[in-house]
Parts: sequence; C-alpha cells; structure tokens
Amino acid sequence: MSHPVVPPRRSGRALVVLGVAILAYVAAVLGRSSLAATGVAAAERFDVSSGVLSLLAVVQLAVYAALQVPAGVLTDRLGPRRLIAGGAVLVAAGQVVLALAAPFWLAVLGRMLVGAGDAVTFVSVLRLIPSWFPARRVPVLNQLAGILGQLGQVVSAVPLAALVVGVGWTPAYLAAGGTAVLVAVLTVAVVRDGPAGAGASSAGDGAERSSTIGTGPATAGGLGAAVREPGVRLAFWCHLAAPFPGNAFGLLWGFPFLTGGEGVAGGIARALLAAYVVAGIAIGPLLGLIAGRWPQRRVRLIVVSVLAQATAWLVVLAWPGPAPLALLVLHAVVLGGGGPASLVAFDIARAAVPPERLGRASGIVNVGGFVSTIAVVLLVGLALDLQGAGTPDTYDLTAFRVAMLVQIPVWLVALLGIARSARRVDQSAADGKRGSRFSRSAV
Repeated sequence: MSHPVVPPRRSGRALVVLGVAILAYVAAVLGRSSLAATGVAAAERFDVSSGVLSLLAVVQLAVYAALQVPAGVLTDRLGPRRLIAGGAVLVAAGQVVLALAAPFWLAVLGRMLVGAGDAVTFVSVLRLIPSWFPARRVPVLNQLAGILGQLGQVVSAVPLAALVVGVGWTPAYLAAGGTAVLVAVLTVAVVRDGPAGAGASSAGDGAERSSTIGTGPATAGGLGAAVREPGVRLAFWCHLAAPFPGNAFGLLWGFPFLTGGEGVAGGIARALLAAYVVAGIAIGPLLGLIAGRWPQRRVRLIVVSVLAQATAWLVVLAWPGPAPLALLVLHAVVLGGGGPASLVAFDIARAAVPPERLGRASGIVNVGGFVSTIAVVLLVGLALDLQGAGTPDTYDLTAFRVAMLVQIPVWLVALLGIARSARRVDQSAADGKRGSRFSRSAV
C-alpha cells in the first residue's frame, strides 16, 4: 500500500481536515456516552428499572459491534468523507429521537441510530489519515484521533448533564442532536477523501481498496484467514480484557454507582467521570511510546493494565463504607488507562497479518472490547434488579458492590484467552509458520 507524500503547502489544509474529522468523532463519542452522566434522569424519564435501562446501552453497543467489519468495507467503497458525514447524521437522528421519545421502545431506536453512526465514524477517520499525511506520522495521528475523540465523554459528563438538570431532558438532547447536524454540515464542506490532484494518493487508494474488498486470490477467504490467525485471536482477547471496566463506568454505571452507591454529590461524580477521560488522554501517548519502542512487551502491557483495573475495582468495592475521594480519583485514573491499553491490541493484530487482511483483522479485534462491555453493562443492571435495587430510589452501596462483581468472571475468561492464545502464537512461531513471524514480534 502506498501513501501520498503531502507537500508542505498542504499541511495546513490537512490539519483542518483532520480537525473536522476528529470533531465528528467527538460528536459520536458524545452520543455514545451521553447516558453515562444522565442515566438517573433516563431511568426517571422512562420509569424503568436498572435492568431495562441497561438495554439502552446494550443495544447501542451491540449495533456498534455488529457494524465494525461492514463499516470498514463501506469506508473503502464510498470514501471516509461520506461515512463521517453520514455517521454524524445518524448520531443526530438518534439524539433527537431520544429527546422526543415518550415510549421506551423509541428510546431504544434512538440508541440504535447513535450506535450505527458511532460505528462508521472512527474507522472512517482512521481511513482518512493516510490520504492526507505521510506514512511516518500515521501511527501517532491514529492515537491522537482516538484520544481526542474521547473528549466527547467530557462533554457528556459536564455540559450535557448540566443542561439536563438546568433546562430539562428534551432541550438538552435536542441541543446534542443539533451539534451533530452542524458537524455533518462542516464535514461535507471541509473534509475531502484526499488532496486534490494527488495521483499517488489515488493510486494508493485504488491499490488498498482492491486488496481490502476485492475477490482475487489475495483476499479470498480473508475474514476466515484472519480469524484463524493466532495473533489476531490474541489481539481479540487483549481487546476484550482491557476496556470494559472503564467502558461500563463511563458509558452508563459510573454516575449511578458514585451518586447512588458511594454517596458522592452529582458535581463531584461528573468531575470523576471527566477525570477518567482526561486520564486516558494523558496515558495514551505513554502507552503508545512504550508499545512502539518495545513491541515484544505489548501483551504484558495490556495484562498489567487489566490487573491494575481489577485491583482498583476490588479495593473500592472492599472498602468499609463509602470509599474516600482520593481512592475514587485513583480508581477513575486507573480505569482511564484501559482504553489506551486496548488500542495496543491493534498493533498486535497489525503485526499478525499481511496488509490485505488488516481491515478485517482490526474489525475482529474491535468487536472484543464491545462484547465484554455489553455483557458487563447488562449483567450489572440485572444484578441490581435481582437485589431489588433496580431504580434510582433504591440504589445502595451494598447492591452496587455485589453487582460490580460480575466483572470478575469476564476478567478471568479474558485472561485465560490471552494465555492460551499467547501459547499458540509461540507454538506457531516455533513451527516456523509464515503468519507467526508477524505475531511473534508483538508478544
């Protein structure tokens, strides 16, 4: 795959294009995480229990996960500009439906639309970057796009939550939808799939598309071949293990846990959610630097993050009475490292497959973290319901302590999957298989 050499005079335009694309991702993450800081208000508005409320997050994440591989194919066929703009429109539609929804099923529809818009956005941003920037800058910019996009969680945790309290549910979510519409318009006006007249870019795009979605020998059975690759399976388990504690905290259950369980004031709870996001932004570049400099330590880096998150949760849950604020801050910071750690899994997958299977491999890996997130979000809600603490009026610390323990079996399954896949990677390397030479360097 070739990459365009961007002349200096185009660098300013390239940064503007990337900035608008990242803004679209911020809007998508805002839509994804908007229930995290407004979950209590949602339960009251729709008059549903915690188990039913968790369906909103579960459905949204299920749509996101299901569309990962198709989103990559569509981005190659239609171009990232169309997908980014279309994703913003879907997010806007979902937010508007959620704003106006009276029956609960309409709220579910709204979250499905948000999930679909979110699903196509990030993969399109990643597809856009190589068309505008030299290859040597692409890995860093990919990390920055992922990190800066998480500012959408800060927006949902503070301004959106404040709007819900100040002006009400409907105006707040209509404002969120209007923001996504503006982003869609800005995308159409500013973003282009590549620099005008860049022959190298066009050629590169054509070569990449033919290798990614073509039907020739290089790509026949590409998805199955990617699934069978031990390094891809290792990356899948790594991605499944790392982000779900933070995702469950940031997407839905963090605010109810802090306010209804730990007894923290709403303003402090929103600040802790913001700290979780800011921590991820700060930790991400450091993990990227370590993973790039010492690729043989990538799996260990992810496992350390997983164990740190498990320890942080267990200490908070075992603390006699409400945890002190300093411990809750540390807890939020540790959880913030899970997202950046999960991105290292894509480096493992990239080392495991030839370029023509990279898109499929990335889609497979990305499903892992969202499968675990869906499971934990749903199980926490069901555990609260089974204890009779399924509404904001009945939340208490004991119920949340029991409910949050559902993460333990997910951690155990994920760590077992990592251990088994790592052994198979080593065995493949020992057998001298071609694909194992890629994955060997990542273990």
